[in-house]
Amino acid sequence: MDNSLFFVPIVCGSIFLILGFVLYKFPPKRINILYGYRTKSSMRDQESWDFAQRYSAKVSIKGGAVYTLSAILGLFYNPGELAGALIGFGGSLIVVAYLFFKVEKAISARFKTASHA
Repeated sequence: MDNSLFFVPIVCGSIFLILGFVLYKFPPKRINILYGYRTKSSMRDQESWDFAQRYSAKVSIKGGAVYTLSAILGLFYNPGELAGALIGFGGSLIVVAYLFFKVEKAISARFKTASHA
C-alpha cells in the first residue's frame, strides 16, 4: 500500500505515543534546555516544570493515539501522494498545536498566582 494518508499518521502518531511514554516514565527532574516540555511558562519555576512534564506526557499519549488511529482513513481513501502527505503532516501540526494549547491552558489554570501571571 502506497498511501501517505495511512503511513504519515501511523509513523508520526507512533512517535507522539513513544515520546509521551518516555516523558511519562522518565520526566526530567530539573529545568533544562535539552529534554522535556520547554516553554516560558513551564520553565518559570520547578513546580511549573514538574506539572508541565507530567501533563504534557499524558496529552502527547492521547494525541498520538488519536492521530495513529486516524490512519484508518487511509485504508479507505487515497487522495494521492502529495495530498495525502500534506493532509498527514497537517495532522501532525494539529497534534502539536493541541499539545501546546492544552498544556499552556492547564499551566495557566493551575498557577494563577502573581508569580505565574
